[in-house]
Amino acid sequence: MGSLHIQVKRLRNSDGLDLPAYATSFSAGMDLLAATDGPLSIGPGERALVATGIAIALPPSYEAQIRPRSGLALRHGVTVLNAIGTIDADYRGEIGVILINHGGKKFIIERGMRIAQIVFSKVHLADWEEVAQLPVSTRAQGGFGSTGL
Repeated sequence: MGSLHIQVKRLRNSDGLDLPAYATSFSAGMDLLAATDGPLSIGPGERALVATGIAIALPPSYEAQIRPRSGLALRHGVTVLNAIGTIDADYRGEIGVILINHGGKKFIIERGMRIAQIVFSKVHLADWEEVAQLPVSTRAQGGFGSTGL
């Protein structure tokens, strides 16, 4: 894996929290931590914007993707509502994570809890070429499920 240099700014609500980090040497995403003032409760079917206490400056042509943590999803039904969330290279505000509780019980987010992952990805900008006819393909206009189970 290659290395990408990203500037990060700690915000006032990040006091005492670690910066996002990889859990293992082969992890694709860094864990984001909750920078809450205290416990935050999310009831079944409810959603909440959870602060992370950091802001970043990405290099041009990169995005940061906010992804759910599989353990929270499996054990508690808690996931990132707008998964995958995108942070654009020109955004400089605090990273917030929109969590939703699909579980049947209230879920408590504690300060410093690992709530999501952040993954960095190269972005390729596109331009349009308007045509009268698209090239032929095997699938053609087959819709959802047209390739089988």
